[in-house]
Amino acid sequence: MCTNYAAARRIQLLRHFGVEPPDSQWRDKIYKDYPAPIIRNAADGPRADLASFGIVPRRHIPPGVRVFDTMNARAETVGEKRSFSGAWKKLQLCLIPSESFYEPDYETGKAVRWRIGTANGEPFAIAGLWREWSEEEGKVLACKMLTLNADDHPLMRRFHKPGAEKRSVVIVRPDDYEGWLQSRSTDEARTFLSLYPASAMHALPDPAPPRKTTTSAETGSA
Repeated sequence: MCTNYAAARRIQLLRHFGVEPPDSQWRDKIYKDYPAPIIRNAADGPRADLASFGIVPRRHIPPGVRVFDTMNARAETVGEKRSFSGAWKKLQLCLIPSESFYEPDYETGKAVRWRIGTANGEPFAIAGLWREWSEEEGKVLACKMLTLNADDHPLMRRFHKPGAEKRSVVIVRPDDYEGWLQSRSTDEARTFLSLYPASAMHALPDPAPPRKTTTSAETGSA
């Protein structure tokens, strides 16, 4: 399950994906509920918009309901889960432009964050779903990534807790960007969902920086 990734930069949206960047800014590292660019189909062709990471933003989870994560959806059962089956059946498909994504590796006996990207260093796009939410300011978008079982993938099977099912986000091949976005049925969309070749990927340890601790001087306490 991918809960943290590095979003493609503005210049990469233009040069690599051929779309104008959204007007608003976004952070380099994306976590739950952070806005980041997605590419979706529009009447005049692909366009980039900002969407919150997690198709059900935390602020839209009703009071009293346990907070749950919606950053990823299993491609195998994407049509069965209430929180995102509607987006799948309506073919609200998107590309999530990325520089890398992060997964935990336990080969040392403890979790070590690794950064995963393409072997050639090029930005890439992850298959995703989007939906629209109504808020006081107007309509806002949210998105999530699609994942596949990776138990047999030479690279992605190295990540996640020992004994847990191995999963990987679905990287869409550049030649398939248009086909994915313009899929006319869920059956057609599924033809674009496959694991990216390990030979075309690159991964290395990239531990997260230590969390900053607040000192008494910083808080003004005695």
